[in-house]
Amino acid sequence: MSGLAKIKEMPKARIGVYSAGLHAYWEQFEGLLDCLMGYNRFIEKKLSEFGEVYNFGLVDTEDKGREAGEYFNKHNVDIVFSHAATYYTSACVLPVHQINKAPVIILNLQPTPEMSYETTGTDRWLAQCVGCSIPETSNAFNRAGIPFRGVNGLLGLPETPSFAKADEVTCERPEAIKAWKEIEEWCKAARVKRALQYARFGFLGGYYSGMLDMYSDFTMLQAQTGMDIEILEMSDFNAYLEKTTEKEIREKCQQMESFFEISGDSPSDPIARKPTQEQMNWAAKVAVAQEEMVRDRNLDSVSYYYHGRNDYFEEVQSGFIVGFSLLNAQGIACAGEGDIKTALAMKIADICDTGGSFCEIVAADFNRNTMILGHDGPFHFAISKGKPILRGMGVYHGKRGSGVSVEAKVRPGAVTTLGVTQTGDGRLKFNISEGEAIDAPILLNGNTSTHIRFSQPPAEYMNRWFDQSPTHHLALSVGHNAGLFQKVAELMDIPYAIY
Repeated sequence: MSGLAKIKEMPKARIGVYSAGLHAYWEQFEGLLDCLMGYNRFIEKKLSEFGEVYNFGLVDTEDKGREAGEYFNKHNVDIVFSHAATYYTSACVLPVHQINKAPVIILNLQPTPEMSYETTGTDRWLAQCVGCSIPETSNAFNRAGIPFRGVNGLLGLPETPSFAKADEVTCERPEAIKAWKEIEEWCKAARVKRALQYARFGFLGGYYSGMLDMYSDFTMLQAQTGMDIEILEMSDFNAYLEKTTEKEIREKCQQMESFFEISGDSPSDPIARKPTQEQMNWAAKVAVAQEEMVRDRNLDSVSYYYHGRNDYFEEVQSGFIVGFSLLNAQGIACAGEGDIKTALAMKIADICDTGGSFCEIVAADFNRNTMILGHDGPFHFAISKGKPILRGMGVYHGKRGSGVSVEAKVRPGAVTTLGVTQTGDGRLKFNISEGEAIDAPILLNGNTSTHIRFSQPPAEYMNRWFDQSPTHHLALSVGHNAGLFQKVAELMDIPYAIY
């Protein structure tokens, strides 16, 4: 990770949970209720690692179901986990989700891999038959128009309750580990949804002219994600630039020298040179202003581009890359060429603590069966192999101006791409793909680039990719995160493709 402190902490997910059972059992079977509520407290403790937990406790009648729905509304929860503690009638839990509209995840987590068949009576059996009600609930929810998802597996207890007859220590079982990974992903997805509802995305300058895939309706973006968009002018930014001090510039230069390696001249590309001290000082001054703008405007993200014509603002934008790379490391998703949809993808990856760097196709390497992904522009330190390199650029290819650029390679290992595109029906769409970053030669031209081996050879992979109507930019994250990003899409009601 970068070692830089986050400028803003994202709000935590508000997680609702309750355990479902049948009121008639408690008088019939002594100790059963206490055992089930022990499971409930265990789940609450585990969920508290992922957000703020609001535990209603037990829903075992229709009236309790209504109370629970109101309770979750009162606490404005983002997601509700319905724990199937034993058999329950679907009439108990349906009112919860008719009153509260947060997404519901049913937890079918059996306490033990197998029952002690020789010693288990009805009371202990009732603590194990946790999947019994879920087909009934599924049918009731379907007829009521309530979507739900399920997590199935083992509970993952670290010790066996005194009530139990069988061994219930399952915390190391793969069925428990997988279940809790899914639960954590649902909580992270809920956090993304909440964070975006409170996020402010800055749009500085304009789009790169002619990149039609990137153009978006800002109202559509807010309608489908909840994020606020603040349109910023270069003159707005210049006001922060004019207030920078020499002390701030020196401190920023020291930060740059700490977090970047300063290059010599590229051995292969004549436009990629060792940065001059003048270029470094200018990039530092611009970076000071960038951070001040983000703090003053309370921004969570910045998409930017300016096409000058030998004017002062062209000189200003020539210093953008270094400062926006530093801001990426501080949790502010920054995307070039005005690509606010990719800034959204980068922000989602960052909220999930998986990085999120600005990328596009560079080329295919058919000998290595890799796609090379990268971009000139802001890089995310969290995915870097070693220190990123600063190079002086005699010209920003395809753009006006010159300045300091970031050259870096993603550390080898599992990666996931997340592209956010817009389709012909005006809907956002996630394009998701998992691969492996490998250590292989890259161009020494001042751009981020890395080799990624996907599940198919380059030509076949590109066939599948291009069929998804993608935006040509994407966010590159570390780890295999397809399941996580899929859950974000489902909670936000955004179509997705995994390829």
